[in-house]
Amino acid sequence: MSAPSERRAVVTGIGVIAPNGTSTETFWKATQEGVSVLDHITREGCAHLPLKVAGQVPSFDPAAVIEERFLVQTDRFTHFAMAAADAALEDARLGRADTEDAPFSAGVVTAAGSGGGEFGQRELQKLWSKGSRYVGPWQSIAWFYAASTGQISIRRGFKGPCSVVAADEAGGLDALAHAARAVTRGTEVLVAGSTEAPLAPYSMVCQLGYGELSPVTDPQRAYRPFTEDASGFVPAEGGAMLVVEDERAARERGVPVRATVAGHAATFTGAGRWELSRQGLAEAIRGALDRAGCAAEDVDVVFADALGVPEADRAEALALADALGAHGRRVPVTASKTGIGRAYCAAPVLDAAAAVLAMEHGLIPPTPNVADNCHDLDLVTGRARPAQVRTALVLSRGLMGSNSALVLRHGV
Repeated sequence: MSAPSERRAVVTGIGVIAPNGTSTETFWKATQEGVSVLDHITREGCAHLPLKVAGQVPSFDPAAVIEERFLVQTDRFTHFAMAAADAALEDARLGRADTEDAPFSAGVVTAAGSGGGEFGQRELQKLWSKGSRYVGPWQSIAWFYAASTGQISIRRGFKGPCSVVAADEAGGLDALAHAARAVTRGTEVLVAGSTEAPLAPYSMVCQLGYGELSPVTDPQRAYRPFTEDASGFVPAEGGAMLVVEDERAARERGVPVRATVAGHAATFTGAGRWELSRQGLAEAIRGALDRAGCAAEDVDVVFADALGVPEADRAEALALADALGAHGRRVPVTASKTGIGRAYCAAPVLDAAAAVLAMEHGLIPPTPNVADNCHDLDLVTGRARPAQVRTALVLSRGLMGSNSALVLRHGV
């Protein structure tokens, strides 16, 4: 094994369950084409709620990919996570036999904000309508935001470092960075990412207190960041899991390196204080670039946080100018999430997956439903833009005040 200081964390596998595709291939096809799948929420029990538009994962049958004994004890958000983890491990050519002999060499790290609301609501309804004897034993864990990490590790037999990041939406990027640090410290493989399922009635009611949610009922106009019509964000379900492993070990296995996790930094500026997120996000960008050994001019694309709140959008545009200088006004910026919604902690992980695919295909995906912008940004709209993308900057901010920046580089 190479010394920790020589180890480099790379991405070798991607698994996606998203509103615009339940595989990495279908996700990327829709993303590069700028397809918007935002629509009116159709979930049972949600019609009377004021939140009308979201990104919903279509045609996902967990029973087709997950064993019954795990299905009965897990929520939809964990079903997404297990399915995405399976796809990522398959993409990285890591079967069960590859880790059975060294189970402590593999771990899991996830982030989640909403937890298992659908499972929890179902069990609480049994409690209220039938009594405590009808509540299943899995209620104690299925709702918990740590459930996905636990169930993936149990199901796959991973006994290495396993953890959960609690850092609001920005936790999705922090989970990838946490995995990369674990690799540089000696762990061989980590499955890292985030999935969310916040569209059950109980979960939706909890979200109604967010002033940043868009009240617009037209799916094509509900989520339009960086525009004069910006009115907030639209939630989504789904997410992505990535396989992060030691670069040397990946090459010894003959697996292509899809990207390097080059640098990360995080800050905190307080809930709802969007004007202050300018300073916090800029500091995170500088820190991530410094750790990656990148100059501002090295950044070829920015996957923006794109909250859709005017004050937050302005702060993000100014943060890019503060951190990247004149390059911040020239670098292509995209918010491809406007076509699928903002899946809380999973949103920046989906952006990270899209960034890796953009580097591989030499194509910057557009920002759906947005034709122009009112900030000094080179926002990619309309159609995908061909470009040589060697370095991608992914940004995320949480509603409670966390800021995170991640630098990914093509190959090694």
